Amino acid sequence: MKIIVGISGASGASLGLKFLHALPAEMTKHLIVSDHAHIVLDKEDNTHIHTNDEIWASVASGSYGADAMIITPCSMNTLAKIACGIADNLITRAASVMIKEQKKLILAPREVPFSPIALENMLKLSRIGVIIAPPALAYYGEQSTLEEMENFMIGKWMDLLGIDNNLYKRWNGNEH
Repeated sequence: MKIIVGISGASGASLGLKFLHALPAEMTKHLIVSDHAHIVLDKEDNTHIHTNDEIWASVASGSYGADAMIITPCSMNTLAKIACGIADNLITRAASVMIKEQKKLILAPREVPFSPIALENMLKLSRIGVIIAPPALAYYGEQSTLEEMENFMIGKWMDLLGIDNNLYKRWNGNEH
């Protein structure tokens, strides 16, 4: 499986990196980071990464054959651009390729509360098959640490991509 992980400029950019590192080793992975995410990562994780201006990269073409893409976190700016068909950087171009090729695209918007404009953009994208999956917790998993909470969200995103994982406690109907 070939997967693209995009990280846009919303707070929580480290979650995108944790998702990338949780993917199985045998997968082909591409990481695209927006300029604003680069700033967030520098402040949150002291991580040095490549910029988002490599529009000529392989993942900017449908002929590359990426199987799926997730943008986590997905800023409202990136979400709006994708919803309007604007492909002015590598993240939005790769997302537009996923849409035109009818491949799986997951957006994990990380802003609360959502504005009516953001909700309209999410609805528009959802109607064409884009999966909107914000990093939201389920309390049945009984997460008690930040790492367990992140593993739950990463595990749910992997489930959406059809990637086997044991990152979180699954509901079995027997809890009280």
